[in-house]
Amino acid sequence: MTTVRELNSLADVHGAARGDALALWAAAGSARGSRAFTAGEAVAVVAPGLSGRDRLAVTGPAGDAAALVRAVLPHVGLTFRPIGDEGLIRHVVTRVPELEFVDAFGWMQTETATGRRGTASWLTASDGDDITALLDETFPNSYARPGRPGVSRWAGMRDESGALLGCAADAWSAPDAGFLAGVATAELARGRGVGAAVCSFVLDSLVERHGRAALIVDGWNAAAVRLYRGLGMSWRPLAAARVMNR
Repeated sequence: MTTVRELNSLADVHGAARGDALALWAAAGSARGSRAFTAGEAVAVVAPGLSGRDRLAVTGPAGDAAALVRAVLPHVGLTFRPIGDEGLIRHVVTRVPELEFVDAFGWMQTETATGRRGTASWLTASDGDDITALLDETFPNSYARPGRPGVSRWAGMRDESGALLGCAADAWSAPDAGFLAGVATAELARGRGVGAAVCSFVLDSLVERHGRAALIVDGWNAAAVRLYRGLGMSWRPLAAARVMNR
């Protein structure tokens, strides 16, 4: 029988998960009802509404992780999606019959500021309509939106006429991992370094404040991955699963 123990502090999660950035990012949302559990050498963090979804961040050896997910999932709700290293999630799916594999993608992070100088700056609440319009045009599936819970602030870059050329958000950041989301560039501004300027501005702020900046990106989005690699971010293959028929 799997012995499950609840972790009561971020420091406990840090120790049990051996400083894993994904687990610490998920565990920091106590105001949103995050909880963390451990069994053997595995850790599972229940994170409601984290970056647009109910997530169950999982780390640790495959056998322990599968047993922990199997024990925790029925008690947290069927909307929670296990997320973790791709190989680990693929193993968990084979051991937890009610789960199915959803998708593979990447966690990218950096602990080093880009050091770039540009003309991006922080936006204000009055820019919300322009941000929304840009997202609607170029990134309609963005989880980060002005006013959504967990989305703290937006940066952007405008042209001489005042048109918003690009934006990016500081959203769902944690004490040990600032998080970048909602990156969008107007069609007419692509290829002009706008995305790099806005992202580097936000990444530098996140690294200064949190010591680490991270994001999640689809592997098929080669242009985005290339941009983030160019800003010094490393790639970690992740995947997600879900309860079947959810």
